[in-house]
Amino acid sequence: MIGSRPGNTVSQVSAADEEHGIAVSVKQIAQVLLFDRACRLLIYLRDDKPDIPFPNSWDLFGGHVEEGETPEQALRREIKEELGIELKEWTFFRRFDCVAGDVYPNSKYIYWAMTHHDPGELTLYEGQRLAAITMAERETVKFANILDVIIDEFIGAGLWPRYG
Repeated sequence: MIGSRPGNTVSQVSAADEEHGIAVSVKQIAQVLLFDRACRLLIYLRDDKPDIPFPNSWDLFGGHVEEGETPEQALRREIKEELGIELKEWTFFRRFDCVAGDVYPNSKYIYWAMTHHDPGELTLYEGQRLAAITMAERETVKFANILDVIIDEFIGAGLWPRYG
């Protein structure tokens, strides 16, 4: 089992599929709940291509942890690739071990951070478009995979930043 503490270098691991006794590769993913200066959650609309998982669904920024990377290193790299900004500060929320509701088994390392940028100041390098939503607007958004659960738990923990 992979430890739930961030900061350790992760590599591809195998977990026994208890139901079938088959070893399954568990991918590591680092994502961030990124809030703008008005405390809105920045999200992006995935491309509408049938060959990608969850096409035309909203997603958080981040992506796969590459061999030899820590989740934090992957997070910084992915934010740079997707938004062109340097993420300098973040807080670890928690790890979600996803065995259902996604395309493949994975462990999602979820962080949250603030940026001084508003959506209009950012360039999106992956996906169709960028949006910023309030906590109240979150219920109207169709998120990819288990992100609804992750965002609900984040809200339930009282961590959504308050403006002012």
